[in-house]
Amino acid sequence: MEKISFYLNGKQVKLAIDPSTRLLDVLRIRLHMTGVKEGCGEGECGACSVLVDGVCYNSCLTPVANVMGKHIVTIEGFRTTKQYRIIADAFADFGASQCGFCTPGMILNAYALLKNNPHPSEEEVRIALSGNLCRCTGYNAIVKAILEIAEKGDIVW
Repeated sequence: MEKISFYLNGKQVKLAIDPSTRLLDVLRIRLHMTGVKEGCGEGECGACSVLVDGVCYNSCLTPVANVMGKHIVTIEGFRTTKQYRIIADAFADFGASQCGFCTPGMILNAYALLKNNPHPSEEEVRIALSGNLCRCTGYNAIVKAILEIAEKGDIVW
């Protein structure tokens, strides 16, 4: 066991834990962040996406030691922001959330994309979301929602 410290949704977390423990397990089991989902456990589906210092990571592939001192934002923390409300409203307007399993990862990846590229092309949106699988095949609605946000351009990232 080692002492690991990081920031989760703006609050410092200190744990005595095996440093090789998956971040996904720490978030879901130890810290009860159930918006982080386990889909594949292999970094293929994006259901476990979290922001680490503003960059999307697959938490199922990330040992907790790799986030020492970093700032992690889960969907639980992100949903308190204005940016979340804008993205969630666009997803709702376009019917981009069907069963909802992929939605937290899609929203966090949409944010990461738009933060770095406020006016992406459709191709850029599709590439950015290529690591997120939607079991309901709602990609077109998700892409349209993100493009609508970009077109409006009234959001501060």
